[in-house]
Amino acid sequence: MAKHLTIAPGQAELAQLRAIAEGATLGLPQGWQAPLERAVAALAARIDSGEALYGVNTGFGKLASQRIGRDDLAKLQRNLLRSHAAGIGPFLPAPVVRLILALKALSLARGASAVRPAVVEGLLALLNAGVLPAIPAKGSVGASGDLAPLAHLSLVLIGEGEAFFGDEVLPGAEALQRAGLAPLELGPKEGLALLNGTQVSTALALTGLFAADRLWRSGITAGALSTDAARGSDTPFDPRIHALRNQPGQIAAAAALRALLSGSAIRDSHREGDSRVQDPYCLRCQPQVMGACLDLLRNAAATLTREANAVTDNPLVTEEGEVLSGGNFHAEPVAFAADTIALALAEIGALSERRIALLTDPVLSTLPAFLVREGGLNSGFMIAQVTAAALASENKSLAHPRSVDSLPTSANQEDHVSMATGAALRLAEMADNVAAILAIELLEGAQGVEFHRPLTTSTPLEAALRAVRAVAAPWEEDRHMAPDIAAVKRLVEHGAFAGIDLPGSLSA
Repeated sequence: MAKHLTIAPGQAELAQLRAIAEGATLGLPQGWQAPLERAVAALAARIDSGEALYGVNTGFGKLASQRIGRDDLAKLQRNLLRSHAAGIGPFLPAPVVRLILALKALSLARGASAVRPAVVEGLLALLNAGVLPAIPAKGSVGASGDLAPLAHLSLVLIGEGEAFFGDEVLPGAEALQRAGLAPLELGPKEGLALLNGTQVSTALALTGLFAADRLWRSGITAGALSTDAARGSDTPFDPRIHALRNQPGQIAAAAALRALLSGSAIRDSHREGDSRVQDPYCLRCQPQVMGACLDLLRNAAATLTREANAVTDNPLVTEEGEVLSGGNFHAEPVAFAADTIALALAEIGALSERRIALLTDPVLSTLPAFLVREGGLNSGFMIAQVTAAALASENKSLAHPRSVDSLPTSANQEDHVSMATGAALRLAEMADNVAAILAIELLEGAQGVEFHRPLTTSTPLEAALRAVRAVAAPWEEDRHMAPDIAAVKRLVEHGAFAGIDLPGSLSA
């Protein structure tokens, strides 16, 4: 049975948002409707006065000077949804769509958007019944809101568009009928409130953040395993070193590495008489690199948590009944957050690839070349390292900042845009690449540690090694490599190497 959360509008926490992406249902606390009803009444009074209100009784964007007759106000909102549903590309995955529905409901429930409680209830009903709008991934520039994708979402509310129900993609009306839900009739401004906002880019960035958090933890585990496999020193993880720099992520990363390596018989075996004075940077500087990545992820988490709780449509109705036009729909904070997550993902993968290369080099690792006996007859992990290098290089290109780009839209009315949606969309591809790189490193780390038998590594790292061996046998002679990588990658993606209680979580 799915977990059920009750969240007050404006008070969602990161862990709750992660739970919603993973399948939790959502409700609002008693009395949440009152601010919405006040805003709707205030807007109605403004309409009755004959005042020109953007998107309520005027056209949109460059057409804002066109007044719309009172009899056409409902049609105006329906037309907005239909005309703006111009997205293309593959449909967004279910966890992202679940988050979008929840974020949009929580934002509108703040009461500043002048929508009726029925609109929020309709969004929650879709989420909780598993009716997930089919939203094409591409078509938003992250300003004026995520217009095209949110239009595809909103069409389902009125019985149009398409939606997933179970494993089927159905016409919106049929999906609602199967779930026992009725289509919604839109009131003034409600279509605009549904389309304005940063909920798509924020949901995409949040799912990228959740993946990056899991990969950061897995990268710490893989790095510790590789350190022991290469008979690296744990002196660089001494807390006194990191206290002198006082970077919080670095301190946390060093503590995590110390915890993982504590009690290793392999480490104890070479404390005296080791001829290598200092390890290469990919081992020695793990706290500095992974710590900087953690700081970026924590900063992004703070930005995205605020954005998840924000009201980001336009215009807005104040508690005093004023109608204010602004630009909260501009997703620049989300774009910056997504770009920094991308930087962290690229560096987690890049550092892992360097450890992979070290372990295959007999001069640096003192292990058999390419981690296989009878080298020459066997190539071992030679080409697995090449694959890791290709993925790390690809991520460097993908990490190029999207927030510095802008193309004017809507006949130059919307003349600076954030590109936040594209910035967040590429995080899934980057995370997929990093998961594969870490899978290769974990395979190599396990292989390297086993060359030191009968010595054992630490208790948590032996557990990680067993997890690898549960799906991939030791490399005694050459066989198909791809199935082993795929099997361990699945473990990485499911958090098998990220569940150790380390002082390195986003909230720590």
